[in-house]
Amino acid sequence: MAEIDGGGGGGKHKGKKRGKKLSTRVDFTPMVDLGFLLITFFMLTTSMNKPQTMEINLPVKEDLPPEDQTVVKESQTITLLLGKDDKIVYYFMKDGQPGETVIEDYSPKGIRSVLLKENKSRNPIVDSIKIYKQQLNYGQITEDIYRSHVSRIKAYKDGLIVIIKASDESKYKNMIDILDEMLICNIGRYAVVDITDIEIGLLKESNL
Repeated sequence: MAEIDGGGGGGKHKGKKRGKKLSTRVDFTPMVDLGFLLITFFMLTTSMNKPQTMEINLPVKEDLPPEDQTVVKESQTITLLLGKDDKIVYYFMKDGQPGETVIEDYSPKGIRSVLLKENKSRNPIVDSIKIYKQQLNYGQITEDIYRSHVSRIKAYKDGLIVIIKASDESKYKNMIDILDEMLICNIGRYAVVDITDIEIGLLKESNL
């Protein structure tokens, strides 16, 4: 609260009449109390955001016998080579050899559109994830049920499999970006593998 003290005195003064001097003092103590009350109120009423994390399944460090190894079709697998200048070269295997190479970037119209198209062509039920997401947002299903549906859809046996290989010319940011694309495009099976000499040659042919 503000207080105003009058500094003038009584009595008669000779000569020119002078104005009274006023001193102002503002007490901010109530404002401090109000600030702490507001902080306490928002701390008690605000819900904490859940951390958004990416689930990555690491491979088992065991040499499995051939009969226990999973065999996939060449048409299911797409290989992404991370090159320099924020570019990606991708190809499909054909008769055990890399097929035609295509250069893309990390934009939504680049590698994301390719992954969405290829994944949808092999996994016809992938679009149902959007429906389950809406049901979760409307409170029609729980978080556990939603995750169960998503895991089942991503594990579709004929779905797209992505092989990611980073070159020495790529950036750490490129790896983070492509892992984000796996989540955005609902890719259930992908692996980060060492790049081969043949694939380094493919990048050089593409000036990457």
